[in-house]
Amino acid sequence: MSTQNIKKIVLAYSGGLDTSAIIPWLKENYGGCEVVAFVANIGQDPADLEGVEKKALQSGASECHVADLREEFISEYVYPVLQTGALYEGTYLLGTSMARPIIAKAQVELALKVGADALCHGATGKGNDQVRFETTYTALAPQLKVVAPWREWDLRSREALLDYLKERNIPTTASLEKIYSRDENAWHISTEGGVLESPANAPNKDCWVWTVDPLEAPDQPENVTVTVEKGRVVAVNGEKLSPFQCLEKLNVLGAKHGVGRIDIVENRLVGIKSRGCYETPGGTIMVNALRAVEQLVLDRDSFKWREQLGHEMSYVVYDGRWFAPLRKSIQAAAESLAEEVNGEVVLQLYKGHATAIQKTSANSLYSEEFATFGEDEVYDHRHAGGFIRLFSLSSRIRALNEQKK
Repeated sequence: MSTQNIKKIVLAYSGGLDTSAIIPWLKENYGGCEVVAFVANIGQDPADLEGVEKKALQSGASECHVADLREEFISEYVYPVLQTGALYEGTYLLGTSMARPIIAKAQVELALKVGADALCHGATGKGNDQVRFETTYTALAPQLKVVAPWREWDLRSREALLDYLKERNIPTTASLEKIYSRDENAWHISTEGGVLESPANAPNKDCWVWTVDPLEAPDQPENVTVTVEKGRVVAVNGEKLSPFQCLEKLNVLGAKHGVGRIDIVENRLVGIKSRGCYETPGGTIMVNALRAVEQLVLDRDSFKWREQLGHEMSYVVYDGRWFAPLRKSIQAAAESLAEEVNGEVVLQLYKGHATAIQKTSANSLYSEEFATFGEDEVYDHRHAGGFIRLFSLSSRIRALNEQKK
């Protein structure tokens, strides 16, 4: 990319080692351009945000903007995905994937506000995040240039980045002792690298950050009541809360009982397989509560359709196509199905599990009169014969044809 005509760049800044090095690198390699740092608060550890503005300015940024996106993230990104039931490759609750479009969107908005020429991110050339950031940039502001340092610079190791900052007298709290690569927000925390780089290795205790080891979790189960309206969690233990507050409360309860741990090898969009340990305690409770209400409310064909929507949505979100028409179409269908998904679920939290043990809904299609194994007056067993005959008619015709040969 030509470095000419780039006067101001807005950088998605975390305060970590990579983005701290990116600020001076941009100024050196893009003609002394102005760098504006953008920090998204999406529920990561508050310690990561302490002094982040000062750190950005010390690294050479002209400004640092911090945006609190926590409520919007859960309400407008996480909850819509939950309605679809999306699970990437059957297990991953898309914690990082859902966070990238809201960060990139807010970054674009800031860039347009301050009159920037370009956008920059610190994602590597091996991962999915570069696609997620840049697909959002393109969808919302195709006129802005994109700078991806990891695809341009020759700094290839943690040691090199630390040396780069040291040579320029830029302070950093990073060190060579960092073993893992982690991504944290209100929904989840992921851990990669270190011992996890070999799938043959079991995760160490320090691979898990939020959750208690299920083997060491309380020996007594704990029940939690979750209220669902239109496929969205609206209350915990009878207390009406905002989406973010519901998640906060369930995160604490779930983590206490070791709920929400997964250790998976996934297929990245770029073709590389990666292994990670993900913790989503509150999110796992929410998902189990929503599925429990769906079991009562959705008929067979509607439930099958919702599963298909979730499968497709998992790839759309994972691949960073949040602002594509396909995502909006899937979401519209899921919202339609969720209109009747209202109810209350009691879940038992115990040793890593969140099991729905009681569920009620005013819209329930479950009828004890029809389902009972005891005597009933509403179902005539003789009617099943005609149903089976019609249901298997094509098989009967095929078999008769075979007999004629």
